[in-house]
Amino acid sequence: MGREAILAAYLIRRATTSDAEALAGCLDAAFKPFRGEYTFAAFRDTVPTASEMARRLAEMCLFVAVIESGEIVGTLGYRRVDAEESHLRGMAVPPKYQGSGIAKQLLEAVESDLRLKHCLRISLGTTLPLKRATSFYEKNGYRLSGKVSDFFGMPLYEYTKTLKLVAPEGRTV
Repeated sequence: MGREAILAAYLIRRATTSDAEALAGCLDAAFKPFRGEYTFAAFRDTVPTASEMARRLAEMCLFVAVIESGEIVGTLGYRRVDAEESHLRGMAVPPKYQGSGIAKQLLEAVESDLRLKHCLRISLGTTLPLKRATSFYEKNGYRLSGKVSDFFGMPLYEYTKTLKLVAPEGRTV
């Protein structure tokens, strides 16, 4: 049985403060394979504790993918940078659920939400160990901006995407 069949039923919704512990667990499961490739501080920032996750929920809008059992099997969040730009953070799908379409659905939910809020530009940062994520972002229209910053001793590569807004009549502007 393929992953698609196993995950035939999952719901994408906004995260709530009661999801903090499960969100921390989802991020831990997704990033655990990369622990050795991250600096200690970069990993701690990427995989927050439940209490740190609760703080992040207060500062960001997070979406989750939830299966019938209630398990969170994916997450993605954003924060507004200014009136026209938002920054994505914390895309995570645990390895056993990767390839099931969850990441694509989460990204589409966030982008749809941002279009409704008239966001014109999205940015995100990713690290070299996350080759699969980089490929995913590129397939979904994100491009390297040329900006590289320091992420707790690791290079953080910025990707950006310009959103096309949808006019009330349904046409793209």
